[in-house]
Amino acid sequence: MKDRKAEPVAQAARRAALRMALHCSVCIAGSGLAGLASAQTKTDERTLVVLGDSLSAEYGLSRGQGWVALLEQRLAEQKLPQGRRYRVINASISGDTTAGGRARLATLLKLHRPAVLIIELGGNDALRGLPLANSRENLLAMVRAGKAAGAKVQLLGMQVPPNYGASYGREFAGLFSEVAKAEKVALTPFLLAGFAERPDAQDWFQADRIHPLAKAHPLMLDQVWPVLKPLL
Repeated sequence: MKDRKAEPVAQAARRAALRMALHCSVCIAGSGLAGLASAQTKTDERTLVVLGDSLSAEYGLSRGQGWVALLEQRLAEQKLPQGRRYRVINASISGDTTAGGRARLATLLKLHRPAVLIIELGGNDALRGLPLANSRENLLAMVRAGKAAGAKVQLLGMQVPPNYGASYGREFAGLFSEVAKAEKVALTPFLLAGFAERPDAQDWFQADRIHPLAKAHPLMLDQVWPVLKPLL
């Protein structure tokens, strides 16, 4: 025979259990959504690698004055699509050549898996009188490796002083546009444009007349940025 007095107690217990189950379900769902949001945040952080020489390695400057450091600051301030963020890896080494960059690139691509690769190499090839055919081949190989790894590639062009000869100067400067056109990648024609061709150009360089002063690096970023921004 049922105890009628016990029925309300049992019903109350069932209702309490149901409320507890619903509460736990909401907690679990909320935890899952938070985890998903966290995963999406991580996914939205991408890597940008700069593969360069002393022009990008802050040679003769205090830390944080070079154009790559300034780029990192600008990226942090930008409102990019879908809340995207970029981590900048400056893989530049003073004195590096296109051959050196080519030798290092495979490891960098595997380690960082960049979404964007900026190549700033070639100046030391010219300063050392290395064969331009080799420089062209190295630039092509680096661009192709970056593309094959899924990165958008930007090539930064360079020029040599007039004392190298007009013919050599044209051929060297043409390397970058040739490679960019052949591989259909973004090109900044001349990284030092805006001050290297000025009458007072010597006031923008360090004593060696090769490496720009800190005040020139914002102008260098201004050459890079308009071409880079669409890649982001």
